[in-house]
Amino acid sequence: VQLVESGGGSVQPGDSLRLSCAASSLTFNAYTVGWFRQAPGKEREFVAYISSSSTSAYYADSVKGRFTISRDNAKNTAYLEMDTLKPEDTAVYYCAAGWRYNSGFYSERGYNYWGQGTQVTVSS
Repeated sequence: VQLVESGGGSVQPGDSLRLSCAASSLTFNAYTVGWFRQAPGKEREFVAYISSSSTSAYYADSVKGRFTISRDNAKNTAYLEMDTLKPEDTAVYYCAAGWRYNSGFYSERGYNYWGQGTQVTVSS
């Protein structure tokens, strides 16, 4: 199983980015997909997750209204659209896949597979 993130980069405050998470060797539509991030010197934190069939999505308070999680099961890919980026959004962003009948998708323990991460830097 492989999860590969892409789309990170360096942007200015107020800009937008879209991250992608491409999955392989995985029955993608049987897995909830989550995004987490880790800033320098901090623990990895939950950002958002979307259910296997896209019927529900949940967000951390810090990104609610600015970030949108989505997925395309036909392409085995999930996305994180990030708008109105702030310097405090600077982090390595990770996608993760957890079997749909797991619990605890707000924490790392809900996930079976992880990507390697993509860097997002927001700075003027």
